[in-house]
Parts: sequence; structure tokens; C-alpha cells
Amino acid sequence: MTTMTDTSNAARFREFKMPDVGEGLTEAEILKWYVQPGDTVTDGQVVCEVETAKAAVELPIPFDGVVHELRFPEGTTVDVGQVIIAVDVAPGSGDAAPAPAAVPAPAAEPEAAEPEAPKGRQPVLVGYGVSESSTKRRARKGTAASVPAAAAAIQGEMNGHGAVTVRESRPLAKPPVRKLAKDLGIDLATVVPTGEGGIITREDVHAAATPVPAQAPAPVVAEAAPTAEAPAPAVVTTVGARETRIPVKGVRKAIAQAMVGSAFTAPHVTEFVTVDVTRTMKLVAELKEDKDMAGVRVNPLLIIAKALLVAIKRNPEVNAAWDEANQEIVQKHYVNLGIAAATPRGLIVPNIKDAHEQTLPQLAASLGELVSTAREGKTSPAAMAGGTVTITNVGVFGVDTGTPILNPGESAILAVGTIKLQPWVHKGKVKPRQVTTLALSFDHRLVDGELGSKVLADVAAILEQPKRLITWA
Repeated sequence: MTTMTDTSNAARFREFKMPDVGEGLTEAEILKWYVQPGDTVTDGQVVCEVETAKAAVELPIPFDGVVHELRFPEGTTVDVGQVIIAVDVAPGSGDAAPAPAAVPAPAAEPEAAEPEAPKGRQPVLVGYGVSESSTKRRARKGTAASVPAAAAAIQGEMNGHGAVTVRESRPLAKPPVRKLAKDLGIDLATVVPTGEGGIITREDVHAAATPVPAQAPAPVVAEAAPTAEAPAPAVVTTVGARETRIPVKGVRKAIAQAMVGSAFTAPHVTEFVTVDVTRTMKLVAELKEDKDMAGVRVNPLLIIAKALLVAIKRNPEVNAAWDEANQEIVQKHYVNLGIAAATPRGLIVPNIKDAHEQTLPQLAASLGELVSTAREGKTSPAAMAGGTVTITNVGVFGVDTGTPILNPGESAILAVGTIKLQPWVHKGKVKPRQVTTLALSFDHRLVDGELGSKVLADVAAILEQPKRLITWA
């Protein structure tokens, strides 16, 4: 960072620090910069996207000005409170201003001695890391491509004097390219860059993923590309590559820690019931044609969510939390209904605030918004905070049921299996009926077997006879 000695000059530059965008989070990773040095920004404009342990969040700048310096490149994990961007809030005032991201130009003569790199932190450009050994401009297209394979293997770069300068920051690549490499199980440090300035392109990643044939073409086995419903990264298995290592950080790291904590602190009990939901499926079909439900998505999950809300209303003691510090049970008089959503960044559980107060059309609209926001990766930390009870729909994967783990701080979680035609005794005869299996896990410190059984039985009864949504509401 350039030192500003003049008071009026120093006042021109304002620094924006990494905020705590969650609840007591200590760090966040910069996923993408939307601005570069020299760009004009206005109060409230989104300048970057960061990923915390809970979600990906876009950060708006709180003042007007011209971007002077980006302190960290994309992919860097930054502590809360560290300055991430400096902005000139009084451009053109006439005061001498330090160069926003100046890099010494290479000497005209190849024989000239290389100037000593200034000590201290250097301004950082978008997508470029800080090099402690040199502040030279990156090689332009044409020279970078001529770097020998041995130098490329250590991710070197050509400076202005034909020498190889080892880059200490991680390989240069845009976020979509990094995601592609992650999905294909490719270590970017092993990829030879061909893009301008030594940036790795999509073609470079694909080239690295294709095995070089020896005597015979090497077989490549790839899984399907990840989708919103199946977020697990694909793995490419090649000759000589028997395993892939995926760094666990951000949302996935938080999920792992939370699930381990939940499994070993809350005594789980899971109960199951198989139920005929033929009438519920008929109701779903009718609601899809109802003009009062126009513009919202109607599916079985909507009726299941409403059934759980009614069951909680009939058994309010299930909606509680355990206060370990005070050794108390905290009864909740509201329901923030969590819906487990599979996203490219991992499983997240945003919740519908005060879901118990919503009508069926309102609940349908809330569910649709929740799912679409999660798939776009725009779920905020606030949307995932304060949940009380959760639904996880494993049926979308063709799974009959499971034993779901509680979200920390919640009392119960309902797993819904796939709905399929099965032979079922109906009115004394075996007939094909739409059947599913429900599983309810609950914290046995808060919910005993009787209470848990009542809640699960109520949900099953409503799905078997949906008219109970009216008679029991």
C-alpha cells in the first residue's frame, strides 16, 4: 500500500474492509471482482462476490469514487476487518495521488540490471497475486506461450529480461475456469497456461484433462457434470491418477463441522412411516389448475410443508431448541421452516421465516423463491439463520428414505422419500397406489418418543387425507 503523507491527499482515499456478512464469521474468500483499478463506483454498487462458511454474498461499496487499488486477488481468503479495496473519493482534486496499480516497465536494454523490487506490499490487480520477488509486468501473449515446459511446470513467468520469475501466488485463472478444473479433478498448478499474461483458459484445462497417449490411447472415465440437483464435482480418472483431492473450505467446511457437531452433541432418534399419498397427488394436480395458484409452483413438497406446519401447530412442544449454557429447553412460538437445497457449493438449508403464518399460495411462492435463489448461489447468510425445523426431500434422487441429521440448534428434521406406485391394500383390495416413506429425526433431549411419534403420525395422516389441512388447521 502506498503511504500518503499529505493530510488532504490521504483524505481522498477511503478503504473498504471485509465485513462480517454472517453471524460472527471470521473470514471470507474473494470469489470474483466486478471492478478494476480506474473504474468509477457509486454508493451501493456491488464490487465483489465473497464466499463465507455459510453462503456466497455480493458486497456493495458504501461510498462513491474511483477504484484505486484491489488489495487481494480472486481466490484469497481474507480475515474480517482487513482492507480489500481502496477508493479515490475525490478524483481530479489536483492533489498528487499515488499510481493506482503501477508496475515498473521492463528496461529497454536486455543487459540492463534488473531494478530491485520495492519492499512492502505492492498494489494488486484483478486476478494477479503479489510477487515478493518481482514487480515486473507480466509477459504479453506470444512470449508467455514460449515458456519451456519445465518452467511452466512450476508456473514461472518471463520478466522483461528473459529470466524466469517464480510466481508464488496460485495459478491465474478466472472463477469459471477454476470451477471447471475442480469438476474435472485437475490441479491448476500442473496446467500449462496459454492465455494472455499467463492466464489459464478453459482449453488449457481440457487439454490437461486429456491423457497423452503412449502406445495406446489412455482410457478416460468421467462422471456427469454437476447440476443443482447433483452438486458433487465430477471426477476424471486417468492412467496414473488414482485419486483426487478436493480442498474442503467455505460452505462445505461449515457443513462438515456442523454435521459432526450435531451428530455428537444431540441424541438423535429417527422414526419411519410409509403412507398412501394418492389423494395428495390428486390435490396437487387440482391445485395446478386452480387460478388462485397461478404464477406459483405447485408440487408435493408444498403439501408436505403445509402438513408439517399443521402437525407442529397440533404439537407445539416439538418446535424447540436446547440451550446448553443454561440447561434449558427454549420453546419457539414461530416456525422458520428450513428446506435443504443442493447447490454447486454444497448442501445449504435456507428457511422460510414465520412459515406458520403463510397461506398456501404464500407458502408456494416462498418455496419457489427459496429454491431459485439457492440454485443461483445467491442465498444470504440471514436466509439460513434462525431455522427451527427442516424438510429434506431425498425423493428427488429416487431414494426411498434416510436417517437425516439435525441442523444444529433445531429440534427435528423430516426426510421425504420418492413417491411411486406400489401395491397397497385400499378398501380391502390390493390396488396400485402412490406411496412414500417419511423419516423424522428429532433431538431426544427435547422430544420424547411419544411426541415425535405424534408429529410424524399427523404428517402422514394429512398426506393420506389432505382434507385434514382444513379440519385440523
